[in-house]
Amino acid sequence: MAAKLRSYGRGLAPLLWRRGLSNASSSTMIQQQQQQQSGKSMNLYSAINQALHIVLETDPRAYVFGEDVSFGGVFRCTTGLVDRFGKNRVFNTPLCEQGIVGFGIGLAAMGNRAIAEIQFADYIYPAFDQIVNEAAKFRYRSGNQFNCGGLTIRAPYGAVEHGGHYHSQSPEAFFCHVPGIKVVIPRSPREAKGLLLSCIRDPNPVVFFEPKLLYRKAVEEVPEDDYMLPLSEAEVIREGSDITLVGWGAQLSIMEQACIDAEKDGISCELIDLKTLIPWDKETVETSVRKTGRLLISHEAPVTGGFGAEISASIVERCFLRLEAPVARVCGLDTPFPLVFEPFYVPNKNKILDAIKSTVNY
Repeated sequence: MAAKLRSYGRGLAPLLWRRGLSNASSSTMIQQQQQQQSGKSMNLYSAINQALHIVLETDPRAYVFGEDVSFGGVFRCTTGLVDRFGKNRVFNTPLCEQGIVGFGIGLAAMGNRAIAEIQFADYIYPAFDQIVNEAAKFRYRSGNQFNCGGLTIRAPYGAVEHGGHYHSQSPEAFFCHVPGIKVVIPRSPREAKGLLLSCIRDPNPVVFFEPKLLYRKAVEEVPEDDYMLPLSEAEVIREGSDITLVGWGAQLSIMEQACIDAEKDGISCELIDLKTLIPWDKETVETSVRKTGRLLISHEAPVTGGFGAEISASIVERCFLRLEAPVARVCGLDTPFPLVFEPFYVPNKNKILDAIKSTVNY
């Protein structure tokens, strides 16, 4: 089984995207300092691996565990950790997601940094009770006497071009309904490293979804030093005046391609990376929509009940009199994630471009 999964991880498509998204603005001093550091070209899984090395090196209370993590994991994110830090701090677990998260809660409750890996986000559901009813409520039910804020749950999510219905799901919306946890999704290697370090050191339990499609495809300059990026701060990565686009994870590169094509037709798009879904940065999105008067949201998860619906409802409440068109959503379909029909399911550049034109011309 492990050998089959390893070959699956190596079977990802070859590198296509070899640059970061454009940075039209830097919202914080942390980001500015991070950009000034010397960088090294690396892909997303290498950036995750480097972040884990830094955490284990700088915090003797940190532990990494999950299915097959000791040999490097399916996607090689934990490569070299056990050789450097030993089997007491980096270790395999049984194939039991509920047990993995339950163990992580106990470890974190004792004052440790518990970094639990769920091999695929599709298999996080057996641990749903532990995350929702235990980790998210641990601090609240004890009146802040106890907490498991040192728990970070990593899980590869989303389309991978050949994963089918058991290896391609985007379950982020399920956890966005739960007070007490944070949900974070990076768009690129540089973001992944800085956000993961922030999540691990945050005083709250965090679910960190990693876009598996970008593990090898996304390559950019990443500072080799220890740095953190702020949570719950969206970033305007492309400024525009006609329509606001909001997304996260792997969808950002596709949305930027649509923005570039729309610009050829005279449509100016403002593109926002939400980064943190809970608690999300409503103010940045609201400010943009008040300027453009239009909003388009895109994610891979099914459209019904997807987190795009929450964004849409919130912005309509805040910006109703400023909107010049209905809020558009370009999302996955309300079906199981298909295998051979994946190109029809995922929101691609052309679908987003058509929605941009339709919204602007409403």
